[in-house]
Amino acid sequence: MKKFKYLLVLLMAILFVPFVVNAEGEEANDNKVNVYLFRGEGCPHCQEAEEWFQSIQEEYGSKFTVVDYETWYDDDNNELMKKVADARGEEANGVPYIIIGNKSWNGFTESYESEMIEEINSEYEKDVNDRYDIMKLLPDGSKTKKAKKDSSGDVIALVVILLVVGGVCTGVYFARNNTK
Repeated sequence: MKKFKYLLVLLMAILFVPFVVNAEGEEANDNKVNVYLFRGEGCPHCQEAEEWFQSIQEEYGSKFTVVDYETWYDDDNNELMKKVADARGEEANGVPYIIIGNKSWNGFTESYESEMIEEINSEYEKDVNDRYDIMKLLPDGSKTKKAKKDSSGDVIALVVILLVVGGVCTGVYFARNNTK
């Protein structure tokens, strides 16, 4: 019975680890600059933009998060793109439509890359409360929940939780067999 109590305490402690790690990760993400990418599935320029943002992830990834909205096959995201453009006093003439801070780009070419990095750095250096974020300026209810953020941290947390639950079940099974 004593072994079972120790096992139970150990497993409860392990269960809290993913939540603590996840909480720290979310706190760090609050400091990142949001890069809004309105794109179309199958658009080659959008694909280039996505690949470029992935390629700078190692060097600048601690400073920004890409918030991805697919607009060709999702009417809500398409409407959101139009609302964002209207709020900025401009037209979104196709995709990709990229917004970083108070700057935007229609389309994607190599010539935009240095400007985008400059804007990421510039916004990142500002106090979080002083950053320009178009989504915070939109009326409530106009934002959609269909944005795709990098969810690798969520996947890792889920795997850890599943492993812990499996470990608990295995521990309970062996503890019951040893007490018989």
